[in-house]
Amino acid sequence: MATESATVAEARRQMEICNACRYCEGYCAVFPAMAMRRSFTEGDLTHLANLCHGCKGCYHACQYAPPHAFGINIPATFAELRNESYAAHAWPAPLGAVFERNGTIVSLFAALGVALALILTVALQDPAVLWSAQRGVGAFFRVIPHWLMISLGLLTFGFAIVALAMGARSYWRATGGGGGAFAPAPAAEAVVDIAIMRNLGGGGHGCNDLDEGFSTRRRWLHQALMYGFLLCFAATCTGTIYHYFLSWKSPHAFLSLPVQFGFWGGVLMMIGTAGLAHVKIITDPGPVSRKVMGGEFAILGLLFLIAATGLLLLAVRHTGAMGLMLAIHLGLVFAFFLVLPYSKMVHGLYRGIALLRNAQEKRRAVAV
Repeated sequence: MATESATVAEARRQMEICNACRYCEGYCAVFPAMAMRRSFTEGDLTHLANLCHGCKGCYHACQYAPPHAFGINIPATFAELRNESYAAHAWPAPLGAVFERNGTIVSLFAALGVALALILTVALQDPAVLWSAQRGVGAFFRVIPHWLMISLGLLTFGFAIVALAMGARSYWRATGGGGGAFAPAPAAEAVVDIAIMRNLGGGGHGCNDLDEGFSTRRRWLHQALMYGFLLCFAATCTGTIYHYFLSWKSPHAFLSLPVQFGFWGGVLMMIGTAGLAHVKIITDPGPVSRKVMGGEFAILGLLFLIAATGLLLLAVRHTGAMGLMLAIHLGLVFAFFLVLPYSKMVHGLYRGIALLRNAQEKRRAVAV
C-alpha cells in the first residue's frame, strides 16, 4: 500500500477543520462538496482539490488562516495537491515525475521543438525556396513538405490524446468515478459550469485576485484563453475540411473561416495568457503555492508564443520571412502537444471530471 504524501495529510487536516467550521460553505463548490463527507480519503481530497478554482475567497475570509496556529491555507495546499494528482495519474507513469519540474520541461521542449523544426526545414528545403516569397495555393507546403507537417502533427497530437485519455481514466477511478449509469443532467450542468466558469465567480462577487477586494478579471481572462484556444482548434478543423474534403489548399484568404477563427483565437489567447501572467505576478503571495508557479508561467508563455507566432505568420505569409516563421510556429505547436499531458493544461480535463462528479453527488444527495 502506497504511503500518502505530506500534502495529502495536510489537506486532510485542513479539511477536517473546515468541515467543523463551515464558515465558507457558500463561497464555491468545494465547501458544499466537503460538507457531504465526514471523513476524507485520498480520492476525496484529490477530487476537492481539482474542484477548487483557486479564487482565494476562503483564505481571505478564514479566521484560522496564517498567522493563526491552525494555518489554514486551502488555495495553496490544494494547488500542491492538484500538482501531485497530475503526476500520480500521468501516463506513461514514469513521466509523472516531470511535474516536479514542469516549468523547466515545458521551456526545454519549446526550445527543442523550434530547433528541430528549423533544422528539418533547412535540411529538406532549397534555400532559394525557403527564403523567397511564396504565394498562391500550397505556399506553406512548398516550404515544409505536407507529409512532414502532417506526420509530426499526427504523431505528437495522437500521443497527447492517448496520454490524456489514460490519465483521465486513472483519475476517474481513483476519485470514485464509475458508479451508476450515465445521466445527461449532471453532464449538462458540468458543461455549463465549464463554459461560464461559474466557480471563478467566487460565490457571485468574483475572486480575490489581488487582495481582499473582489474582481472578475481572472474569470474573464480564463474565458479569453479557453475560447481563444477553442477558436484556434476550430481553425485547424475547418482548414482540414477545406484541404481534404473541398480541395481548398492553404494559405486561405483573410476572411475565410480558418483564418478568421485563427486570427481572433490568437488575439484572445494573447490577451488571456498575458493577463493571467500579470495577475500571478501582482497577486497576494499568501494563498499562492510557489512550488507550482514555474510550470504555470512556462505553459502561459508557451501558449502566448504559439498565438503570437501564428499571428506573425499571418502577417508575413506572403514575404520571404514566411518559411522561418512557419517553422518556428509549428515547432512550438508540436512541443505543446508533447508537453500537454504533463503541464498545467491537464487541470482543464481533471477539473471537468471533478465538476461532473460534483454534479452527480448533488443529485444523489437530493434524492436521498
